[in-house]
Amino acid sequence: MFLETIEKKQLAFDRKKLTDQELLAIYEQLLRPRLIEEKMLSMLRQGRISKWFSGIGQEAVAVGTALAMEADEYILPMHRNLGTFTTRGVPMARLFSQFQGHMTGFTKGRDRSFHFGTQEYRIVGMISHLGPQLGVADGIALAHKLRQEKKCTLVFTGDGATSEGDFHESVNTAAVWDLPVIIVVENNGYGLSTPSSEQFKCRYLSDKALGYGMESRVVAGNNILEVVHTLREVAESIRRRPRPILVECMTFRMRGHEEASGTKYVPKELMAEWEKKDPVVNYERWLVAQGILSDTVKEATHKAIKNEIATAVEEAFGEPPVTADLQRELNDVYRQHGPILIDPPTGATKEMRFIEAISDGMRESMRRHENLVLMGQDIAEYGGAFKVTDGFVAEFGKGRVRNTPLCESAILGAGLGLSINGMKAMVEMQFADFVSEGMTQICNNLAKAHWRWGQNADVVVRMPTGAGSGAGPFHSQSNEAWFFKTPGLKVVYPAFPDDAKGLLCAAFEDPDPVMYFEHKNLYRSLSGPVREGFFTLPIGVANMLREGKDLSIITYGMGVHWALEALQENGAIDADLIDLRSLLPWDKDRVLSSVRKTGKALILHEDTLTGGIGGEIAACIAEECFEDLDAPVMRVASIDTAIPFAHELEAQFLPKGRLKAALERLMAY
Repeated sequence: MFLETIEKKQLAFDRKKLTDQELLAIYEQLLRPRLIEEKMLSMLRQGRISKWFSGIGQEAVAVGTALAMEADEYILPMHRNLGTFTTRGVPMARLFSQFQGHMTGFTKGRDRSFHFGTQEYRIVGMISHLGPQLGVADGIALAHKLRQEKKCTLVFTGDGATSEGDFHESVNTAAVWDLPVIIVVENNGYGLSTPSSEQFKCRYLSDKALGYGMESRVVAGNNILEVVHTLREVAESIRRRPRPILVECMTFRMRGHEEASGTKYVPKELMAEWEKKDPVVNYERWLVAQGILSDTVKEATHKAIKNEIATAVEEAFGEPPVTADLQRELNDVYRQHGPILIDPPTGATKEMRFIEAISDGMRESMRRHENLVLMGQDIAEYGGAFKVTDGFVAEFGKGRVRNTPLCESAILGAGLGLSINGMKAMVEMQFADFVSEGMTQICNNLAKAHWRWGQNADVVVRMPTGAGSGAGPFHSQSNEAWFFKTPGLKVVYPAFPDDAKGLLCAAFEDPDPVMYFEHKNLYRSLSGPVREGFFTLPIGVANMLREGKDLSIITYGMGVHWALEALQENGAIDADLIDLRSLLPWDKDRVLSSVRKTGKALILHEDTLTGGIGGEIAACIAEECFEDLDAPVMRVASIDTAIPFAHELEAQFLPKGRLKAALERLMAY
């Protein structure tokens, strides 16, 4: 009975209090994406464009939702939401330039279709993984809530994407935090060729909202007025009382997933049924029947939009192809490239343990930046698994020091959302091992956002890492190499308390995403003098701890302390000892200068030998210093297994026990 009611509404238009002028304005907005689509499909057949994701049949969802939102509220659309962009007033010529990969598009030719965002029009485009934008929407909405702004955020997802873990994580987080976000599920019947009946068992996707303690609505998605009325009511309600609401729009995809896919898998009778519910044709007929739209106005509107499209197409296609510029490509990976150096207010120091220095750096940054939000599992009253944030709630409040649900991806996405909406974020991984749950957000969203569309990700991800405590294979990994190869990220790994504080403060100053590794076994075992007050150390600058003439040891983290111990035990070795401190970028100039002087290099790290960052550094040394080398470049690292639990096996796994012999071999050349 409920489904029958929804289906009847697909063709039953109710103007409510809308004036004739408003109804005609809606008609123009609805017609524009349809006519653009028809032009794009024509050009596809002509070979003028290479690919197209069609939203024909779904225009009412994109247009109606955009009309319901205020101009300064963010919308996060997907492939088939062309109407979102046109309703927001994005210039057609620039859209066509984006589709063609031209410089005047939004991504300088680096990405296609709707894989972009624009702060000017408050639109945050998708990535191909679909689900992650839900977490980003959470962060945008959280920023509105923390600033007590009467705003809401709207994010699209498809019926297929509701099966992804990101959907669960993000919707659950939105519910737990009462975030002012509208989650629009476009139920268009298929995920590529897989019908909804093979995607989920529930009759309506909106039924899932009940499990999260959320409200939901089901809307006749092909009825533009139903979409507009429902979404305006939902948005206004959320602005008054912040909370998430899931809105399921019942619609249908009349074209293939993308044009090359075709629609042969769709039963003909089903296609014929939905053709009768065409959102543009039926609304146009209704307007004519009501005497609101005359034939003259209809023809004039069609002609004006087609002329607008033709002009924009010729403008975009008249642009020259993108010219490859190596320096421009490299420069756009990060928001800024220079080191950030802020001196401490006084020369006073205080003896601190490693963990206290991290905590002190975070507290100083929280005081300095009122828009900085900390997020992580158990970090509020409990103070985190290692008590790094103990006492923070008392000083900064639960709004800025936030316990999260047991999830990683949604919270990392929320960090990007906070950054998009003008705030800063820190996300604590309870253990570095658990970051694998959020790799898409880190490597595809945070890392690529600035390069793709100029949006920086002001996010610090804290990573308690390292072995030596018998914690086994899932609480001890050194996984910095996972991120070392990802352009757009920065990776730091301090070895001393003062460095830990200065680099953490620098990470919070840096507008780019920073992976901050902190060795758990140094937390309470290592103390040292730490400068008081707020200060930073430059990311990307190594520290020469000892100078010598025999060989160069390049290391970081716990490796620094193993090397210091080895050199102390063998006083005959006169070595340069370089603490990298930053791994991405790493201080290539200092390393190469040292190796050219000594002629011998040993790279030491706790990560496994194969795939560790030592391989990249060794290759660089071999390329740049070949004529200066008096011996092969040596690497000392953990063995190529997972990290075992038993003490004896863990000791064998770690490289410390093999360091002395390696140094002696290198000295013998």
